[in-house]
Amino acid sequence: MARQLDEQIVARFPVGQRLRVLDVGMGQGTQALRLARAGHKVTGIEQDPTMIAAARAALAGEPEGIQGRVRIVEGDGHQTGVHFTPGSFDVVLCHGVLMYVEEPDALLAGLARMLAPGGLLSLLVRNADALAMRPGLGGDWSGAVAAFDSVTYRNRLGLDVRADRLDALSATLAGIAAPLQVWYGVRVFTDTVPDGTPLPPEGELEALLAAEERAGRTDPYRRVAALLHLCGVRD
Repeated sequence: MARQLDEQIVARFPVGQRLRVLDVGMGQGTQALRLARAGHKVTGIEQDPTMIAAARAALAGEPEGIQGRVRIVEGDGHQTGVHFTPGSFDVVLCHGVLMYVEEPDALLAGLARMLAPGGLLSLLVRNADALAMRPGLGGDWSGAVAAFDSVTYRNRLGLDVRADRLDALSATLAGIAAPLQVWYGVRVFTDTVPDGTPLPPEGELEALLAAEERAGRTDPYRRVAALLHLCGVRD
């Protein structure tokens, strides 16, 4: 997924441009720090105090130059209009957030307004068209049958959350003047791997990542991925 984002940044912006990035729901700051290390200026917005503390602790371990490129704002993704002026960012990330938002259209419209013309909106969402895959591969046949007609699921934290369909999100992005440019599947082969499973040896890991990367951009495999990575571009 990081490589996919890098690919889109390179495709949209001149090499060496220092981008203004907004990371909505930044969590513990993994993505924000990666982009700051690459020279970009990143603002992260997060409402969970535990995650904010983890992000600040991670940032404190970075060199001073990188610390100066990251700003952490306590708040909700719906409040971007309170904290920032329209057109303030070249890239807006919203990864792993929409599944916790009951009606995401207003949130997405607000995020699109934060983008400068030609800016990139990057979304990572649960794939509603593939909700039957995880229970089916796990032998939960009644769960698989029920998932075909559902847009909600229970995640690994035990929370009942929602998923999104590619066609519906594509229409939403077009409606907020950030039409879909490209999309990928994420976790095509590895979604059923239990949490906490140790990483395989380096050579095997490289092969696994290569297979996931290829499947994530190839039909029909990407359509049954657990997650979708969508990239829209502001008109």
